[in-house]
Amino acid sequence: QVQLVESGGGSVQPGGSLRLSCAASGIMVNDHDMGWYRQAPGKQRELVAIITRGGSANYGDSVKGRFTIAKNNAENTVYLQMNSLKPEDTALYYCNAYRLWNAYWGQGTQVTVSS
Repeated sequence: QVQLVESGGGSVQPGGSLRLSCAASGIMVNDHDMGWYRQAPGKQRELVAIITRGGSANYGDSVKGRFTIAKNNAENTVYLQMNSLKPEDTALYYCNAYRLWNAYWGQGTQVTVSS
């Protein structure tokens, strides 16, 4: 059974930082393209960042230069370091694993950026 468990969300002031974690079980993160997506109320889910099996990272335009995705194969965990947070980053953040037409999702962790 595949499980992706996100953690690390919370409330932070603008300009602050958070680090999200996605702990995987039932799959190996180094065998999958791993991504972070987010969905704000009333908006579509959007790509935040993705790291491929080969380790290449890509980011959504709105987070480039502020967010960093990384994975630790030994821990089977993917991280999202979020710096210089803005109110528009407020959303439910989901972890995603993808390989060979199989996609898995976590339950999400809430990030709220507000003064």
